[in-house]
Amino acid sequence: MRSSPADGSAARAGQDARQALADGDLAGAAAAAKRLVEHAPDRAEGYFLLGMALAEGGHVGKAISLFEAAVARGGDAEHLAQLAKLLVLARRDGEAAVTARRAMAAGPRDPLTFDTIGCVLVRLGDHAGSLAPFEQAVAGAPDNVEYRYNLAAASAFTGKVAQARTHYETILARDPGNARVHYALAILSRQSAEANHIGRLETALESARSPGDRLRLRYALAKELEDLGRTADSLHHLSTANDAQKAALGYDFAQDSAIFDAIEALFCERPLQADGARPIGAGSDEAPIFIVGMPRTGTTLVDRILSSHPQVEAAGELQAMPLAVKKLAGTPSRRVLDPETVAAGKTLDPAALGEAYLAQARVHCRHGKPRFTDKLPANFLYIGHILRALPHARVVCLRRNPLDTIWSNYKNLFASQSAYYAYSYDLMDTARYYARFDRLMAMWEKYRPGAVLQLSYEGLVADQEGQTRRLLAHCGLEWDPACLAFHENRAAVATPSAAQVRRPINSDGIGKWRAYAAALEPARRWLEEQGIATE
Repeated sequence: MRSSPADGSAARAGQDARQALADGDLAGAAAAAKRLVEHAPDRAEGYFLLGMALAEGGHVGKAISLFEAAVARGGDAEHLAQLAKLLVLARRDGEAAVTARRAMAAGPRDPLTFDTIGCVLVRLGDHAGSLAPFEQAVAGAPDNVEYRYNLAAASAFTGKVAQARTHYETILARDPGNARVHYALAILSRQSAEANHIGRLETALESARSPGDRLRLRYALAKELEDLGRTADSLHHLSTANDAQKAALGYDFAQDSAIFDAIEALFCERPLQADGARPIGAGSDEAPIFIVGMPRTGTTLVDRILSSHPQVEAAGELQAMPLAVKKLAGTPSRRVLDPETVAAGKTLDPAALGEAYLAQARVHCRHGKPRFTDKLPANFLYIGHILRALPHARVVCLRRNPLDTIWSNYKNLFASQSAYYAYSYDLMDTARYYARFDRLMAMWEKYRPGAVLQLSYEGLVADQEGQTRRLLAHCGLEWDPACLAFHENRAAVATPSAAQVRRPINSDGIGKWRAYAAALEPARRWLEEQGIATE
């Protein structure tokens, strides 16, 4: 059967569109894709290529519609994978999860599609599920550094440390200056005098050109030097990196202070019931468990303890509550949390907020257990909304020695562009942030005594069983000895605590600040002046 002229025109248009995309010519790609749609309106490819051009240009909503049109016309795994990627960006997590799994079932044929599926699953918190597509991506393109990095990171999150190390080293053999990989290797395990990477890290730092690379390499050096007990050298790299990052962000503590002020004003004006009565909120009897607190205070440890219980699964660090509040508040700012969004909380309907949260959170619960944990530490800023909107929820707030908290925040590299952690690049900013956190938790104890379990990290280490029983009782869970063997929990961990929580409970993290007491002395004095004990 002969092909028609229209078929030839369609083929040329498709080729032109793909070439223009490869060249970064989005206008040319869109024009060629439109020609393809005109010549072959029943074929998926034109809609898909036009969607790709729009997605690259930042028009996510329009691109989703075009990808959906491609899928409706028999789109293949590539089309489904790209649709899933955009659905995640649009925070439509439930649809993204279904679409990503459809893409995998459709039999991808190229490494990029496998990698895209894996990245979607990672964004959804399914690190174990991401391993298979990442492995296929690397098998198809073993020299692609990005694909191998993604596989290495997923391997580390799921406890496959040896495999992760091998993949990272393979990348460095090809790309010796890769700062992301150097940092990932530094935090993968504890370094020793006999086995460390300090020499090659120093070499990489000398040739690093971008601020982001220098930031990661200095953090990697600081971590490994601390492992070796070289605290002065470690502090030098940390302070150099953090001073530069704070300046780059233009951070001023007043930004966070204004948010704390707005939260206190909102809930002091409309305090929750002080008599312990449950507020009226969402009608669901679902009881999520929120694990909150300053970062690096034991939240991952408590999450592992609770998710070792047969009735509980770990849903991850969900953005479900911040996004639900932002969506219902309807404030125009690009930031998820700011004083205007907090103030708009005055008019939020608790039932609508509770249902919006649960609709987003349920997507991340894949094992059908009756209860789940939400371990986003910054949810301590949303405790008022949680208590109003989810009357059956339980909230656990981790408390750790103030100076250990401050030091641990200062020395850990969080998402470098996240507004949640902008305070952490300065010791005094972190001390001020801790003081406001402490004051906020005191407010909840005043207005809703006992509603938030304030759990001491040091107390948990000293009396594991006693404090675990207290924790389970607060969460409405029966005692189960599996919670004492949390280190045997095989679920993925995507935080800096990944190595620690795969070991039995220990006191290694207690009193770490003392090695840096001189640097922390101004913060210690200031906290004491605020009435906050540091011992």
